[in-house]
Amino acid sequence: MSGLTGTLAAPLAPEAQQPARIYRIGVLTPGTRVAGSSPSVTSNFLPETLSELGYVNGQNLVIEQRFAERKIDRLPALARELAQLKVDALVAASPPAIRAAKDATSTIPIVMLLSYSDPVELGFVASFARPGGNITGVALAAEPTMAGKRLELIKEVVPRAARIAVLGTDEANSRTQVQWAEKVAPSLGVKLVVVEVRNGDYDRAFATIVAERADALSVVASVILSTDVGRIIQLAAKHRLPAIHEWREHAEAGGLAAYGGSVAAFTRRAAAYIDRILKGANPAELPVERATTFEFVINLKTAKALGLTIPQAALGRADRVIE
Repeated sequence: MSGLTGTLAAPLAPEAQQPARIYRIGVLTPGTRVAGSSPSVTSNFLPETLSELGYVNGQNLVIEQRFAERKIDRLPALARELAQLKVDALVAASPPAIRAAKDATSTIPIVMLLSYSDPVELGFVASFARPGGNITGVALAAEPTMAGKRLELIKEVVPRAARIAVLGTDEANSRTQVQWAEKVAPSLGVKLVVVEVRNGDYDRAFATIVAERADALSVVASVILSTDVGRIIQLAAKHRLPAIHEWREHAEAGGLAAYGGSVAAFTRRAAAYIDRILKGANPAELPVERATTFEFVINLKTAKALGLTIPQAALGRADRVIE
């Protein structure tokens, strides 16, 4: 499958001369704070990756994290709060967070983390090559068709699946992905059961999925769902529901399958932007990087726990099989 494009694809390496000042980075996300080793860009991977570049949280770096706790309408106030702190750069994950950050400041550099949306179409940047304002960052395949691809792959993994649940949120980008899945479903001969999680009530969402007799599950790309992936994997296992997720790390964490990028790789690219900006680069002139590396991962341990035999054709298509 294809690789990264953009001007920041060189390997990261810490500068010999460590920054003398203390930098302050703001992080804005609609999700929740996650603990332990859960695969979250903002909570875990970003501090780790910045430390590789010589920015150590609590020493020469302060990370101000603001979580909307799944309440999108809280993002504007949280963005203004970070802007008032005069952070050196602001990391915004998801379209609603980027929009809130953009509305809160036109001067603080914003590093966006964007999955399956077009930043030009959304009005965040003038172009990929020359963003033109105070926003730059990483866009993961700027199109929402991945939802249709995941539906195709989970059908291949579970050929008997006649009813497939699509788990989303009330975010606009989530609903766009659902629409793409709905376009693909007829060609696969499956009926979709669309369920939106409200206020983090996953028990209710899965109760609906079970009541609708879904044979498998496809989870849309969403910062909210990504930060709650531990709960989603747990409930999928409880209800013996084969599920496909967004990030490679989600399959590594116990999901049956995943198709998309890597949280770790995505975060390394974001850290590269932060590093460049802290060293004086102008975000208006830093091209937006299009991350286009996708992996299809199957977890055979999870398949065994579900009593599921994965067809050889699906295993042959996988980029990685976890045994």
